[in-house]
Amino acid sequence: MRNLCALATLACLFLGASQATRRPTAPVLQRLADVPLPGPALRFDYQSLDTTANRLYISHMDASELVVFDLESRRVEGTIPHLPRVTGVWAVPSLGTIYASVPGKHSVAVIDARTLRVKALVGEIGFPDGIAYAPRVKKIYVSDESGGGELVIDGPTSRRVTTIPLGGEAGNTIYDPGSERILVAVQTRNEVVEIDPRTDRVTARHELKGASRPHGMALDATDRLLFIANEGNATLLAFDLRTMEVVGTHPVGEDPDVLAFDPGWRRLYIASESGTVSVFTERAGRLVPDGDLTMPHAHTVSVDPRTHLVYLPLQNVHGRPLLRIMSAHEP
Repeated sequence: MRNLCALATLACLFLGASQATRRPTAPVLQRLADVPLPGPALRFDYQSLDTTANRLYISHMDASELVVFDLESRRVEGTIPHLPRVTGVWAVPSLGTIYASVPGKHSVAVIDARTLRVKALVGEIGFPDGIAYAPRVKKIYVSDESGGGELVIDGPTSRRVTTIPLGGEAGNTIYDPGSERILVAVQTRNEVVEIDPRTDRVTARHELKGASRPHGMALDATDRLLFIANEGNATLLAFDLRTMEVVGTHPVGEDPDVLAFDPGWRRLYIASESGTVSVFTERAGRLVPDGDLTMPHAHTVSVDPRTHLVYLPLQNVHGRPLLRIMSAHEP
């Protein structure tokens, strides 16, 4: 890895390993602010951005708490403790509720968004991870990374509906508004599975050519592309939801984890356990690499579609956790 640029006090690193496919542009991300976060210098996991409440919910996994961050004031609004090993988080503004996967209790926490208090625990589920919401039926879908099946929760009653067998360990779960299906990455089968929320049945399985333990996902609902990161071979797949075929494969950082897609600027961010954040811009249905940057433990990322700001919780910078806020230049 080599340093390609320095803008005053803004530090941006690009990887030179794949220069043949990288465009020689200015840094795509620049550090805007570092905001201290509460708690010990331990691992973070998923995030959920709620544009209605102007909040970012951050799973502080190994601190067993959920951090509530105000996007306007750039201050921590509160924390929700006693969520052992919290992983996935998803805010549903229409229900006034936040859902958090709590592997330490083999359940999903149902949290009141106004009081920030847990009002129910729903389970049982082996290792709850990714969360998605199907708005038409008002159901929540939670993947089980231990292979126990997809947990379904009724939103209005906060009760378990069923568990859908998937035949393997599930990575992330995502809702596709175009097909009104739930999509699940079944990482031990190298498949994406479709679930019909009306019947809670698996309606299709799609083998992913070139996949190796597919885990993180992001969706371009407009151009019908699903982006899937593979933990096993450090690649990103572009999967066409019209043809149900892989239409592109790209190298990313080792052990990719969380993805975020900015629909306005058509920019995709892939954060990896190695600390590499890979950046792509979608142009005419194809992903064009913008470059990589590296930060310590930068394996989770989110993006605000209104401001295009990128949020990266970092577990240990000089002994303290912080939220790095980065600005991007328009493609």
